[in-house]
Amino acid sequence: IFRLFLHTRKKMELLLLLIICQCTINSVKTRSVSKPNIILLMADDLGIGDLGCYGNRTLRTPNIDRLAEEGVTLTQHIAASPLCTPSRAAFLTGRYPVRSGMAAFSRVGVFLFSASSGGLPSEEITFSKLLKQKGYATALIGKWHLGMNCESSKDFCHHPHSHGFEYFYGLPVTNFRDCKPGQGSVFLKGVQKALVIPIQITGIALVSLAIVQYIGLLKVPFQALGYFLLIITISLVALIFFFYHFRHLNCFLMRDHQIIQQPLSYENLTQRLTKEAMQFIGRNTDAPFLLVLSYLHVHTALYASENFKGKSKHGLYGDAVEEMDWSVGQILDVLEKHNLSDKTLVYFTSDQGAHVEEISSAGEVHGGYNGIYKGGKSTNWEGGIRVPGLLRWPGVVQAGAYIHEPTSNMDIFPTIVKLADAQLPSDRIIDGHDLLPLLQGKVTRSKHEFLFHYCNAYLNAVRWHPGNSESVWKVFFFTPNFSPEGSNGCYESHVCFCHGGFITRHDPPLLFDLSRDPEEKVPLTPETESRFYEILRVVHQAVDNHTRSLRAVPNQLSWDNLLWKPWLQLCCSSLFQSCHCDYESGGSPLEMHSG
Repeated sequence: IFRLFLHTRKKMELLLLLIICQCTINSVKTRSVSKPNIILLMADDLGIGDLGCYGNRTLRTPNIDRLAEEGVTLTQHIAASPLCTPSRAAFLTGRYPVRSGMAAFSRVGVFLFSASSGGLPSEEITFSKLLKQKGYATALIGKWHLGMNCESSKDFCHHPHSHGFEYFYGLPVTNFRDCKPGQGSVFLKGVQKALVIPIQITGIALVSLAIVQYIGLLKVPFQALGYFLLIITISLVALIFFFYHFRHLNCFLMRDHQIIQQPLSYENLTQRLTKEAMQFIGRNTDAPFLLVLSYLHVHTALYASENFKGKSKHGLYGDAVEEMDWSVGQILDVLEKHNLSDKTLVYFTSDQGAHVEEISSAGEVHGGYNGIYKGGKSTNWEGGIRVPGLLRWPGVVQAGAYIHEPTSNMDIFPTIVKLADAQLPSDRIIDGHDLLPLLQGKVTRSKHEFLFHYCNAYLNAVRWHPGNSESVWKVFFFTPNFSPEGSNGCYESHVCFCHGGFITRHDPPLLFDLSRDPEEKVPLTPETESRFYEILRVVHQAVDNHTRSLRAVPNQLSWDNLLWKPWLQLCCSSLFQSCHCDYESGGSPLEMHSG
């Protein structure tokens, strides 16, 4: 009986020890996935085929590839829009941009001027707002492109500070060709085209008036003609002045609410952005932080510092990619230096696919490579929306894993909000889904049965991944007209547009199975796909359900909100002094005036 007692006691002790160990493991696991640091790295116009981890064999991207080796590679990661402004709005809010009014009904789908009144509405809830409420230090470094002011040049209603970022260092708009002397203009060609017809009409009207005046058929008061000519002259002078000073008015660097360099200098710009990011990490080693490092690379105008210029096999574009990779390496190194690697989720992506139509005036290709995928930026062909998606978090996320399920850049919102122990908003639809179960291998299927692909505010295509099938069906209601015909983009207009004569509508819609035809080469027909009409029926029902979930909201990209408004212009000196200052390179604060 005594031996039986001892044996039973040993068993009980062993069982108790196992329970204690399991509780400890669970405690560590819970602690490890609670309130990690978050670093979100976003490239601009980077093609999925530009990275070694996605198959590129000529560009050197060892640091970005390291994220893939030590984390998860998403192979069907989808941007919510193929344009900068709406894609970034969706990324920050976890919602389709049409829900926030950040999708245009006009031809222009992004903000072009720092003094536009549109922007991400203050009613929208960003992940930075929620993480800040949970005690996170928050910073956005680099490109913003989601608006600045509403009523005056000092209200900063759309500024990153108004959306939960405590610290901002970067560009309020974006990196234009016009920002870098000698790199051409994204506006000149469009303005020239837009002005041809009005100038012709004005000329014909003036000649006609002169003729009827001369032959006596109609008496036109010379005062009226004078006013007409004065209005035309003032308009032309204002237009010329604006575009002559475009660089000073729209290409500048800010720290929080203050302009520190106007116009922007590209000298060591990536190094400056990287240094700011590293210093932010260094200031917040003892508390959770959220860092969004939004690169200017590889949007044109392309640039690279002396250490990278001429070093790649793909000209200036390749130099820019490799410099960005260096920056990613610096961020990973500073995490290791402060022993933060295991406490930090790092995410790398691009806001949309490569801009394939980008060719310099000298004929050099300045756009990226979208791999096997068709089209590029501004289109919902896979080349425009299938972007890199890399997530690393040692000990929590699987290392070296590939996930082929459909995921979205909107998924980052619920993923990091949950990790920060914050609550998802209950008063609005969140279109993203928590990625962590997929990343940890706890589930194998994405929660995205449907993804809706918008071209500006127009529903362009739908992706359907049935729960009982490996197929990924993609239905196009219209497609852009490539120019020249047979090419892979809209080279004649520089980007593709979403309506009118720029598109071809399809009835019945085009149908592809991306699991068999990821290049979208051969549309399926009722003859080649027996379920053709059944698939379309399901997709149309999904569209109806989705459409019913939309609410009318003010359009932030209306012409009124897009136009340049002088009273909203940020300027570190004055308009008459060409808005010029360089505090960044050591100028005295006394030389700076509040903008």
